[in-house]
Amino acid sequence: MNNNHNLSNGKINCCQICGNEELINIINLGHQAPCDSLIWPEQLSQPEKRYPLNLLRCKKCGLVQIDHVVEPEELFFAEYPYRSGITSTLANNLRNTASTIVKRYKLPEGGLAVDLGSNDGTLLEGFQREKMRVLGFEPTNIANLANKKGIKTIQRFFNDLLVSQIIKEFGKAEVITACNMFAHVSQLGSLIMGAENLLVDNGLFVTESHYLLDLIDTVQYDSIYHEHLKYYSAKSIIKLFDYYNFTVIDIDRIPNYGGSIRVYARKGKSHEVSTKVTNLLKEEVERGLYKNSIYEEFTNKIKKSKLQLQNLILDGKNNNLKIVGIGCPGRATTLLSYCNLDTDALSYIAEQSTSLKLGLFTPGTYIPIVDEKLMFEDQPDIAIILSWHYWEPIVSKLRAKGLKSKIIIPLPEVRVID
Repeated sequence: MNNNHNLSNGKINCCQICGNEELINIINLGHQAPCDSLIWPEQLSQPEKRYPLNLLRCKKCGLVQIDHVVEPEELFFAEYPYRSGITSTLANNLRNTASTIVKRYKLPEGGLAVDLGSNDGTLLEGFQREKMRVLGFEPTNIANLANKKGIKTIQRFFNDLLVSQIIKEFGKAEVITACNMFAHVSQLGSLIMGAENLLVDNGLFVTESHYLLDLIDTVQYDSIYHEHLKYYSAKSIIKLFDYYNFTVIDIDRIPNYGGSIRVYARKGKSHEVSTKVTNLLKEEVERGLYKNSIYEEFTNKIKKSKLQLQNLILDGKNNNLKIVGIGCPGRATTLLSYCNLDTDALSYIAEQSTSLKLGLFTPGTYIPIVDEKLMFEDQPDIAIILSWHYWEPIVSKLRAKGLKSKIIIPLPEVRVID
């Protein structure tokens, strides 16, 4: 294990994978509040913690990363409001992930599937349908929702110190998944060692993370926040697993979260590697992913997008138009803060009636989060889709429910839909 893989809180001075100290700055997004630290009404008058949000890349292994670790307990606190099962598109993606893995690798019925950062157990429901035994690890109170559904979930962070007890109680795992959390872990060495020890020989460790090439292609600066410590390319994640007793045997590009990679690592060395892996490595080089120019262009597009959005909203406000936001994913915090959009710009943000975020306020910008019913009554002049990476199904549902507002899609380029 590389000592850099278990990070201390605070400033990071070297690459989180290879330890190289030559890091190149891509963009500084200012000091921002943690993206999911929503504000309760009684907290509005209290000071708020903010941390530097700078994006850099390692010249040696190509990892793109931020340079500040916020204490995990502050980011993933007990009342953490994110639920993976609340968005039907995402819930279906997660359940299908399980069946894809089971069928592709012919996992046995009755085998143990473990999900790290298992949230409300949506992914594990997919393994359960495939007749596997399931176990989740979820540090927040969302674990209670999973347990109520009959998905056995342990409410704590997973690490290598827990493994002997898990094996004693449940046996070894055929598969371990870490979806949309693998890039969030500051104690990553401990997690990977734990996964290695918990898996059967030749067992599978499947991770999903935002994919760097998609991040750049779609100007997804809003997915840069403190939870996301790393932005993996194929090259950098293979480099990471090379430090451990794993072989990256396959990689799928998937649409989740605006473009992600699902990485299949098999326990042990010298396993056969899919041509998809070598093809993706080749594509990254051909696309210039390890050259300065692609990042300079990315930064310029971010700054241009910010100005376009600000000007559009300023024009609206000058014409006394009512402007609101739709959806409040974690990524909205970065976009709103970086573009300086607060209650002067947006009257409120509308969320689904089942959201755990209703009645709270956005971190850093203090915009109230309300039930979407209000938006249908109000019919504001303009609505900005903050979950823009799922804009098509969202817009079609909102129109079917009767929303007449003009809709702004902020990224990858600002667009207005009448």
